[in-house]
Amino acid sequence: MATQAHSLSYAGCNFLRQRLVLSTLSGRPVKIRKIRARDDNPGLRDFEASFIRLLDKITNGSRIEINQTGTTLYYQPGLLFGGSVEHDCSVLRSIGYYLEGLLCLAPFMKHPLKIVLRGVTNDQVDPSVDVLKATALPLLKQFGIDGESFDLKIVRRGMPPGGGGEVFFSCPVRKVLKPIQLTDPGKIKRIRGMAYSVRVSPQMANRIVDSARSILNKFIPDIYIYTDHMKGVNSGKSPGFGLSLVAETTSGTFLSAELASNPQGQGAAVLPEDLGRNCARLLLEEIHRGGCVDSTNQSLALLLMTLGQQDVSKVLLGPISPYTIEFLRHLKSFFQIMFKIETKPCGEELKGGDKILMTCVGVGFSNLSKTLK
Repeated sequence: MATQAHSLSYAGCNFLRQRLVLSTLSGRPVKIRKIRARDDNPGLRDFEASFIRLLDKITNGSRIEINQTGTTLYYQPGLLFGGSVEHDCSVLRSIGYYLEGLLCLAPFMKHPLKIVLRGVTNDQVDPSVDVLKATALPLLKQFGIDGESFDLKIVRRGMPPGGGGEVFFSCPVRKVLKPIQLTDPGKIKRIRGMAYSVRVSPQMANRIVDSARSILNKFIPDIYIYTDHMKGVNSGKSPGFGLSLVAETTSGTFLSAELASNPQGQGAAVLPEDLGRNCARLLLEEIHRGGCVDSTNQSLALLLMTLGQQDVSKVLLGPISPYTIEFLRHLKSFFQIMFKIETKPCGEELKGGDKILMTCVGVGFSNLSKTLK
């Protein structure tokens, strides 16, 4: 990795979001070369270009240069501005793809962010809006990001390939983040879920609920799975159904799993019974992996720990995902921060898989663009 004038250089299209988000927070320009250079269709994809446009909307003074073939991107970040924004996301990826980036950036804006995102709300690739609302928002609250204006709501659902969903997200601004000590995952006390169906029979959602409960009822009595059947204009442009499940522990940890049906016209038809059972099994797998943060939000927790005050933060994670491992490398490049990583083998009191205790001292990041009242 060559560094010229504090800019970082990377090759390839992997982890593009991570690099752009960390570049925006650290203020270090980034140059990414060889983006799908050998592909039949080289360069940035539509959803990546849409993410770059979104960054341009929420910052002030960013400089973005893309060559003619779209294989080289130079990004010099401006100041995070915020305010009221509307953005039409690419239907190739779900709104969760964009929200994950926004959750990292929103607390450090100059003005509180109020954004309307349109596109696909639930797909098979990215975390759905339901799961991010149930797991990422409580995680942000642990770091002191809270208030009446902290909200994420689904106005309309949209399934791939047509999309047509709409989501409203608003987040207050914080000058500094609290350090955290999340080392006790606790025991599962209740499971909540959301079975949704759009442009198919409302009975689909009930069938999903019954099949998911047939597995989960063996473990815990306190299970409630809501059904959500949106009609008319609120149901987007394509048919589909799915389920998101969230298990809450006694110490306020949220672990999630989700599944969605295949997009219209792609792949074999999925039975709602199979989908419900498989999603329940995925949740049990996630509980087995355990930790105080589920695998979807590992990188978000580590980023907020890095940006915390110059104090020790600790978090207990399950096995870390390849995405998170790459994220740790990027944190070292952009913020020169290293985590202390201790493995906690599965003992008597720790059920499930082996756990990893991540410890770091925050870089003391403070939101300079926030005007002091």
